Formats: sequence, structure tokens, C-alpha cells
Amino acid sequence: MAGLPITGFCAQQLPEQPATKDGKARAEAKAAKGEEHGISQKASEIGRIPTPLGPFLITNSMVVTWVVAICLIVFAQLATRDMKDVPDGAQNFWEWMVESLNNFLEGIIGHHLVQRTFWFFATVFIFILFSNWSGLIPGFGVMGWGYKTEHGFEVVDPLFRGANADLNMTLAMALVFFLCWIVWAIREVGPLGFLLHLFAPKGDTTGALKVLMVVVFFVVGLLEVFSILFRPVSLSFRLYGNIFAGENMLEAMSKLVPHFGWLLPIPFYFMELLVGFVQALVFMLLTAVFTMLICEHEEGHETAHH
Repeated sequence: MAGLPITGFCAQQLPEQPATKDGKARAEAKAAKGEEHGISQKASEIGRIPTPLGPFLITNSMVVTWVVAICLIVFAQLATRDMKDVPDGAQNFWEWMVESLNNFLEGIIGHHLVQRTFWFFATVFIFILFSNWSGLIPGFGVMGWGYKTEHGFEVVDPLFRGANADLNMTLAMALVFFLCWIVWAIREVGPLGFLLHLFAPKGDTTGALKVLMVVVFFVVGLLEVFSILFRPVSLSFRLYGNIFAGENMLEAMSKLVPHFGWLLPIPFYFMELLVGFVQALVFMLLTAVFTMLICEHEEGHETAHH
């Protein structure tokens, strides 16, 4: 926060560089249509690596993803390199964070599931949290390629973009969870138990009512299948939408009043710190609850599983 005022002048101080992918033409076209300058919904390409299968595109959100991941890995290695019985410093912080997450999840999904799934839930929470907060670093979105205007240097393709402000990243995490969810469900209840959980009638009924309940729960099972298939979409769009909207709000606040672009976003920075934490927590909780619901052992299903 001490360096926050610098962001009001970073764009003007950047040296002129050529706009990438006709960035100047795109910006001028938007201006001609009367559109406001804002953050693009898509990540910008900043480089290519040739491969036998074709060029591998590197985007500004991928760079942030790699930087955050490397920093977390290095910090974890340094914190646990010299383990002490009475932790202090980085080890104390890391153990506190991991133990708090473990106890929190154990109270929701139980000790058994936590032992099998904690590695995933803790990883996504820590990664999403620090990815969200990294996008709030002063000067984060004002370095990049663009062109000079009468109002200063207009950045068209920023060098950095929030990792979770890219739908590709949030969808990838959601799809990885979906695959893990299927594996965990089959390991816990078995293939037959998985199908019974979706389509089997619940409750004790007899006669014609039982036939009716079989039909009803089969239809409910089909709806549940559509709900399950839609979960990766809802998870990815929820996280992406909140983070992308927050970055756009900060961008708009910084340009609302000339010469005070460094001052207006300050209150919203604190709000975005909270939003970044809440969205990481929501993503972790939803994935944990989805896992708990499918892995519950119901009476009569355990016999089929064993």
C-alpha cells in the first residue's frame, strides 16, 4: 500500500514500445466506436514457443500463474527445509495455515475424506488466494505494450494479468476437480454405488408406490447428471466473474477523476483483498461439499459396494 501512489504515474513513465497484435489499431477502433477503454476479457498473447505440434502460446495470465506457483513452491520448501519441534518464522506460518485448513475441512467432510482429498483442497485454496492477491500489487496492470496518446501512455497488452481473471485458468482447475471427484466417488462407493446414489429410489416403499418412486428417482437422477456436468462451468465462471469484475472496477476507479487515479481505488483495494479470500474459500468449500455428498455411504449401498 505504501507504493500505491506510484500506480497513478506508471503508465506515463513507461517507455514507448510497439503495440503487439495491432494493439494501437484495436484501441483506436474502440475509441471511434465510443467504447471505454478497459481490461480485455481475454488474456493477451505475449510470446510463442515453437514446438513440433505448432506454436505454444504464452499469455500474460500464464506468466502470473507460473510466478505465483514458483513462489509458493519455493516458500514451502524454505519453510520446511529445517523443521523444528517448536516452529518459528516461516515454518510457524506454513504449519498454522495448513493445520487450520485441515481442521476446517475435517469439520465439514470428516476425517476419512480429509486424509484422501486434503492435498487438492488445500492446494487450490492457497493457490487461488495468492493468485487473487497478486493481482492487487501496485503497478500490476500498467506495464506492457501500447502507444502514446495525448493523455499519456495507453497500455493495450499488459505484461501481467490476474491468473483467475482468465477463464482458461479457472476452467482448468474446475475440470481437474471434476476428474478427481469421479475418482474419489468410485473409490469410496464403487461404480454400482455411484449409480445407485444417482438413480436408486430412497426410502422404504412397496407395491405401485415403489414403481412410481423408481420412475421419479430415475428422472431425478437424470437431472442430477446434468447438474454434475454443469458444475465445472459454474465453478469456473463464478471465480472468473468475481475476479475479472474486481479488476475492471479498480481500473474504472483509477480513471474516474484525472490526477487522482491513485487515490480513489484505495478503499476498493481493501474490499478486493476480502473478495480474493472469500472466492478462494468458496471454491474450496463447494468442491469439498460436492465431494462429501457423493462419497456419503447410505444404508443399503455399502452392501452393494462391498
